[in-house]
Amino acid sequence: MRKYMLFIGVIAAFSLTIGCAWQQSRVEMDYGTSHQLQIYNQTLNPEAAKNQAPVTGLNGSAAQNAVDKYQKGFEKESPTSTTYQINMGSMGGK
Repeated sequence: MRKYMLFIGVIAAFSLTIGCAWQQSRVEMDYGTSHQLQIYNQTLNPEAAKNQAPVTGLNGSAAQNAVDKYQKGFEKESPTSTTYQINMGSMGGK
């Protein structure tokens, strides 16, 4: 009887372990979903690529100023060096 109960216990533990191992985890089921949702939510107009008409509504000088400001954002500024001066007293004797 004891061997029979031990055998049933081993079979039950084995079947529970195998049953859990065959199921997909939540991460495997949803893999890539958040990336696809992010792309979908950031797309305002999916048909915009098909519109080949020129953009209107911004005059030339304003557009040139915007482009110039954009280009200046990539220029490296010269690093400003900070100098410190520490006075320790006079070296001459009285």
